[in-house]
Amino acid sequence: MTGLVAIVMIFSIPLVAIVTEHFQKQSKIKRDMLKDELELEKLKHENYLIETQKLRLELEHMQIKDSKNESKLL
Repeated sequence: MTGLVAIVMIFSIPLVAIVTEHFQKQSKIKRDMLKDELELEKLKHENYLIETQKLRLELEHMQIKDSKNESKLL
């Protein structure tokens, strides 16, 4: 009986270590994925701000053009 307990203990310790290492690797991968997603969201937001500014400038340019055209017509 003592031999059986010793054998179970000998094989269970490495199995626990393997499972623990696997969970640690999964956690690290999830952490890296979250980092990448956060960076992607920051880039999306930055792109949105740049596009908004570009459209604002285009609109202002069109308004200036229109006002010049109106003044020429008058």
